[in-house]
Amino acid sequence: MYLALLVIFLQCSELYTEERVFTFNTVEIKVQPSVKVKNGAPMSIVCHADISKSTDFQLKHNFTIFKDGKLVFMRVSDKGDVQYKISMARSSDTGDYECTVEAGGKVKSSNSLHVWVTGMTKPILTAEKREVLEGEVVKLRCELPEEEPPLYFLFRKIKMNSTPKEKHVFEPYRNFSVVEFSVEEGDNILQFDCFGRRNVKLEYEITEASNKTLVTVREPFIKPTLNAKPSSNITEGDRIQFECSTVVARMRDIEIILQKNKTILNSVRDEKILKYAAVATLEDSGEYMCKVEQGRASKITKLNVVVSELFPQPILAASMSTLDENKELTLSCSISGFRKANFSILRKNSNGDIYLKNSRNLTMRVNVNDTGSYICKAEVKGIVKESKPVGINVYAPVSKPTLSVVSGLPEVVLGKPLWLICRSVMGTPPIAFTFYKGNEVKKTVINDTYATFMDENIGQNDERGYKCDARNNHSTGRKTSNILNITVIVPIVNASLGSVPYGEVENGRDTAFLCSVKGGSWPIHFRIFKKTDHEVLVYEKSENASSILWHKGAVSRQDTGTYYCIASNRANVDVKSHPITITVILAAWQKGVIAAFVLITIAGAVTLTLWWFLCKKKKAKGPSMEMSGSALATNSTSEKLTRQHNDGDYYSGSGYIEDSENHMKSTDESKGPDLESAEVEYTEVEVSTLDPHRDSVENRHSRIQGHPDAT
Repeated sequence: MYLALLVIFLQCSELYTEERVFTFNTVEIKVQPSVKVKNGAPMSIVCHADISKSTDFQLKHNFTIFKDGKLVFMRVSDKGDVQYKISMARSSDTGDYECTVEAGGKVKSSNSLHVWVTGMTKPILTAEKREVLEGEVVKLRCELPEEEPPLYFLFRKIKMNSTPKEKHVFEPYRNFSVVEFSVEEGDNILQFDCFGRRNVKLEYEITEASNKTLVTVREPFIKPTLNAKPSSNITEGDRIQFECSTVVARMRDIEIILQKNKTILNSVRDEKILKYAAVATLEDSGEYMCKVEQGRASKITKLNVVVSELFPQPILAASMSTLDENKELTLSCSISGFRKANFSILRKNSNGDIYLKNSRNLTMRVNVNDTGSYICKAEVKGIVKESKPVGINVYAPVSKPTLSVVSGLPEVVLGKPLWLICRSVMGTPPIAFTFYKGNEVKKTVINDTYATFMDENIGQNDERGYKCDARNNHSTGRKTSNILNITVIVPIVNASLGSVPYGEVENGRDTAFLCSVKGGSWPIHFRIFKKTDHEVLVYEKSENASSILWHKGAVSRQDTGTYYCIASNRANVDVKSHPITITVILAAWQKGVIAAFVLITIAGAVTLTLWWFLCKKKKAKGPSMEMSGSALATNSTSEKLTRQHNDGDYYSGSGYIEDSENHMKSTDESKGPDLESAEVEYTEVEVSTLDPHRDSVENRHSRIQGHPDAT
């Protein structure tokens, strides 16, 4: 029974689960009345969820509405839509709205919808003070209380009959801004206003103008007055006096300044009047300015002063501007149309002018040190004027120039440039130096005491000499140097080294080395080196020739090696030859001595070997006879003869000797060296029982034994 109930319950649960199936089709967000709403008008944000269900059942919906990613509205409803109502839309409600619906564990969001509340609230402008002094500042505050940052603010300072001054401020985090405007001279009644602005989807929206704020300006002092006495039009030498005055509201931190061309002439503090006096000169003509300052406030008054010329600038004249030393020079000072003046003549100097004479004329005999600039001064009624300077050049004659090579020696390497220098010890600069090659002008240089010239076109057989002349403004004219002849040095070309004999040289013989070059200027410095683990100089010599011969006597084996030579001249370029190899070998007589020694050594060795062998052979014969005894020897011989006779064969002479010898050799080899002492007994053996045949055999056998060399 319980099992049946469980099955029924599970089936009902499955049916119930199947009946509560749903899915989101869409989630939509709308704005009523439209996506553009005027500021202050009502606005509704509607979120609608379109859901499909398997059956008609209740489903709770969690609606959330976001503006620019921030939660602004939330509601739970069993219906498919909700409304977010805004009774009075403000510009702060502008933004991107999005709706999210959650139901039964499922979540779906709508697309984003931009809502623009057009029109901004009117800004409110307030001023910190309504009355200020010149030089002070006006502090203003502009606020948009119903708007949200970021915001832009524009402040304006409006003055009658002038263009408003503006200040722009960006406020990223607050809905108000504060600025300061300075109060300048001439400001009396000022008017201020401000505007607000925001950026919506790359478009700017600006507010209407704020309320107007009036600020009254009071003067801390009046504009100064500037006077010149006796007049602003005077003559040189007259005394002129300036007076600058003002009226102040309070005498504290006030300053009066008198200027001309930005140069301060005089100033006073905490006083109402300034005075300045001077003797007028032409330089005093111009615009003068009196300036009164107190704090930030300042006012100015300008006055133009004209000073007439009392007498013109004096003129200094010279009898001549260029002259030789020891000549007379006359200087004269004059004023056009004016003769009553005090004249003086001076020479200009960096450390101060040098007074020469208190007169309008000066005559003197000059030297080189009198070269310089001269002026004259004229004084009338305390006014001193200076003439324009006159330049005087006194020339000493040039001395005879000397021409030389910069490097020192009068020579040049072929292919390299030649640097020449021309000097003149005496003479007033500037001096003109002219260089000649032969009679051809090559270069002219103007300098003080010397000049240089570079000739790059020099041939091997170039025989033209060089000279130079020098001249300045002295009347004697030019002077010419001596002719300078140049030696052209030809660099070394192709060094080579040879030897006689070449390659192999007998020990003790003389050898000659020949180092030569194909070209190059003399003298030539030759060096011969032997190359081992390091380079060794073995011979050197300087010669006015293209080759040298070095005789080296009695060479030895230590002279074996690689040789090369290096040639150089004044061109300072070392030219190296190809190396040659010298091998020292034995002389013929040395070879003969060695051969004789070797042969003698070999002969001695052979002789000693033979002697040893014969001695050894002779020692071996004695023990053989002793062991056989007399009977044994007779029987052996008789047996050998009988066997030969019976066979019908008879060997005599050498045949027998050979057999006997072989027999002895065999005996000797079998016994060894232990029987060497038996030689005496071997020679004393006697055979007395032999027959005649045996006797003859014994005689032959004895003869062979007595001559061991009979082989």
